[in-house]
Formats: sequence, C-alpha cells, structure tokens
Amino acid sequence: MTEAMTNAAPGFARDILPLFRPIDIDHMGKAGIHLDQYAYMSVSENAERVYDSIAAKRMPPPNEDAAWPQGQVTLLRAWIDAGMLP
Repeated sequence: MTEAMTNAAPGFARDILPLFRPIDIDHMGKAGIHLDQYAYMSVSENAERVYDSIAAKRMPPPNEDAAWPQGQVTLLRAWIDAGMLP
C-alpha cells in the first residue's frame, strides 16, 4: 500500500499521472483520451472508462505485457472513489 493510500486521499498529479507510461499517454491522446489531463480524467465517466479498461486488462494492450499490478489498479479506484482530487 502506498503512502498516499494510508495517509491521504490520492491526488491526480502526485499519485495517478505517474502510473501512465508516456507511450500510453501519446497513444490514447490520439484517440481523444487524455490520460495526462486532470480536466479530462476528473470527469467521472472518463475516469470510469479508463478504470474499466485497466481493470479488465484491455489497457495497456495485452500484447505489450504491461498490465498494471493490482496495487496500481486499486490506487486508481481509490482516487475515483475519493472524489478524483487534483
């Protein structure tokens, strides 16, 4: 469990943004999914869609062998549940 999860609600800039690889940000940005922009990710529908894709291991693509460890998936869920703080 990270310090963010034990001491304070997770924040986008500090805890969530670093989870995304530059290649993910670039690739998804071309599809209109702005993983690196708080204004985009703090929209509940967008955050839930990204979470669902990551939790189901559809993102990052399975052929890249870059699925998130469960701790990172849990951190993203905690950020959403805590109100998607900046």
